[in-house]
Amino acid sequence: MELAAYIPAFVALFVIIDPIGMAPLFVALTAGMDAVHRRKVAIRSCLVAFGLLTLFGMAGEAVLNFLGISMPAFRMAGGILLFLTALDMLFERRSQRRQGQAEAEHSDDPSVFPLAIPLIAGPGSIATMILLTGQEGGDLLHIALIHAVMAIVLLAVFTLFLLAGRLERLLGETGINVVTRLLGMLLAALSVQFVIDGLRDLAVI
Repeated sequence: MELAAYIPAFVALFVIIDPIGMAPLFVALTAGMDAVHRRKVAIRSCLVAFGLLTLFGMAGEAVLNFLGISMPAFRMAGGILLFLTALDMLFERRSQRRQGQAEAEHSDDPSVFPLAIPLIAGPGSIATMILLTGQEGGDLLHIALIHAVMAIVLLAVFTLFLLAGRLERLLGETGINVVTRLLGMLLAALSVQFVIDGLRDLAVI
């Protein structure tokens, strides 16, 4: 099993979680915190997100089977959901929604809400984990590698959280908007591929 085959999985998770786009929001949510407290928030949010994504990656398909939903149907529905997310990214709607969530009332510790849920482990990333782990017939090595890829993406999230202040100053608002749009284009293409894979599984094409 070639590791290069998991590059699309990394791209899908990286794009849907969008660590670069979340970095400025992390700065806003942790404004006024010292470096130690900000680091604790970053660690806690990534660990909570890791637990949730692992849960759905391991048991998501079993839940679907219990509800009588086939994986091809969920793959197509997930592809449509990811496509809508891509449209939000391309037209700045997701950025505005995230900012609204960031500005909503929250406790002094934003690590669980809104950082872990729904900004990191949101519907899009949960659907992506179920879709990715459902490939290769549920092979245990494949599932383990998908979770390793997810862990790498969350490590990137954690790293960018720690560098969020510098990143925001480096890219500026215009630079972050450009990167978000590029990620949106990649996500749109990947979401269409999910739908095509679902149709192929149903022997429609």
